[in-house]
Amino acid sequence: MESLFRGTTICAVKRNGQIAVAGDGQVTMQNSVIFKNNAVKVRRIYNGNVVTGFAGSVADAFSLCERFEEMLNKFAGNLMRSAVELAQTWRADKAMRKLDAMMIVADKERILIISGIGDVIEPQDDVCAIGSGGNYALASAKALMQNTDLSAKEIAYKSLKIASEICVFTNENIIVEEL
Repeated sequence: MESLFRGTTICAVKRNGQIAVAGDGQVTMQNSVIFKNNAVKVRRIYNGNVVTGFAGSVADAFSLCERFEEMLNKFAGNLMRSAVELAQTWRADKAMRKLDAMMIVADKERILIISGIGDVIEPQDDVCAIGSGGNYALASAKALMQNTDLSAKEIAYKSLKIASEICVFTNENIIVEEL
């Protein structure tokens, strides 16, 4: 059964030793009603050393975020190892296979996307985005990276702002966490 609550955009940018993850606050019910406009989908975990942003089914995303934090605790904060272990569990566990969500996770060194089919992807150009407005935010972030001297935080924020002007499932209530 498909979730009734979904919709968001998350964008992560790495520039000049800084990483920023931005997310909007919209939760949409059945693709037609804005159920909530100030949800927090970008959070600091693992004593503030890791930032996560999630898109997809809200309950599934919360479940994945909790499991990812368990992996971080198990592997002493090793982001890559924790992401790979979560992805392997996601693929192998029958209940987890049905989870409908994606995550961007970041520490001070790297950004990773953990997909709903159990992939772990490190973005090629230090920019990535997921969710309903992800392609708009990604295109905006890439253009801003190539043509401005803006900080990672400014690029992540402006990319979400641009996505919110195009994608009906993305709003202007933007939260940015920076490492």
